[in-house]
Amino acid sequence: MRSILLSVAFLSVSMNAALAEFSDGKVVIGVMGDQSGVVADVGGPGSILAARMAVADFGGTVDGTPIEIVTADHQNKPDIASSIAREWFDRRGVDAIVDLPHSGVVFGLIPLATDKKRSLLISGAASTDITGRYCSPYVTHWTDDTYALARGTAASLLDQGLKSWFFLTADYSFGHDLEGVAQQVVDERGGRVIGSARHPLGTADFSTLLVRARSSSAEVIALASAGADTVNAIKQAGQFGIARGGQKLAALHAFVTDINSIGPETAQNLIISTGFYWNDNDATRTFARRFFATHGRMPTREQAGVYVSVLHYLKAARAAHSDDAASVNDQMRQLPVDRFGSEAHIQANGRVTYEIGVYRVKAPAESKEPWDFYVRTATVPPSAAFRPASASGCSSQAAKAQ
Repeated sequence: MRSILLSVAFLSVSMNAALAEFSDGKVVIGVMGDQSGVVADVGGPGSILAARMAVADFGGTVDGTPIEIVTADHQNKPDIASSIAREWFDRRGVDAIVDLPHSGVVFGLIPLATDKKRSLLISGAASTDITGRYCSPYVTHWTDDTYALARGTAASLLDQGLKSWFFLTADYSFGHDLEGVAQQVVDERGGRVIGSARHPLGTADFSTLLVRARSSSAEVIALASAGADTVNAIKQAGQFGIARGGQKLAALHAFVTDINSIGPETAQNLIISTGFYWNDNDATRTFARRFFATHGRMPTREQAGVYVSVLHYLKAARAAHSDDAASVNDQMRQLPVDRFGSEAHIQANGRVTYEIGVYRVKAPAESKEPWDFYVRTATVPPSAAFRPASASGCSSQAAKAQ
């Protein structure tokens, strides 16, 4: 009897010790993003839903330790984001922050998270610098970056023999990055850039720029922009008959919600690249239809990225038996990532690598159901879609936890 009691006591102490490795007796994940502004449709409340779905699918606890979700709107302002994150880290015990659109926000949070030894799981921002010169052992990047988006689209169209290009580029760092990567691919593959035109963020009237692009007779007119700029340019390109004139329109950065907003009649034959499309396979469709049942829209790649990142973070915390950021991030980089039935991997610099699909937007008659917008025309393997860690600009020292 005494032996049994001692065994039970030892088991109880062991279990308590395991639980004690989770700070505050819980795992806290913060979902921070744009909840009401210009990119709320692609993240926003849908990203919160995706995080909650991941927690529910994981079972709601990590080895018996409860999982808590907290949320905030950073309003696309780096100072507000930093204030929220500091409050979360210092007073609310947040272990990891997910979503995070807006590269400026992310660049402000990386040094803070690194200093506090907390995790950032980024699905909203797209800059390659996140896992390049600003890399951190506590940061992982889960969705398409500017390198993958521009390179996938450009390579696919050049492989089709479309060699002459004209760029309509948003005049800030994000647009410049997209154009720069695509132009590099054009040059490498024997194409040529006939011209480019830059426009301010938030441009409403693209008529003059589209006339220049049409007059260039370039085979491809590439939109190096995002959000409302891309939507407006696509709508007005349809009005100007760009596609009917034989030129190919390519959006280097676009979401399925953009296509839903524009409508397939106007967007048909547009070329885009993305690492997630809801109708790709049975696993993506199952997730998307569950998501749609609550949200009323199909998930974007940002929202899908939140789901995958949270689920993987929780698996890593379980493997580490801890919410210690260094231990969890080490496990995250060791474990294969399940992206809706396809295996992905995390480089030492925090870049998640996976295949990128290149798609053509269907004509309305081709769609079999609502939101059935894309047909895949090419697949870019991970090794071609993303930069190797050695060429990312991330030093090996910066990628290691201190």
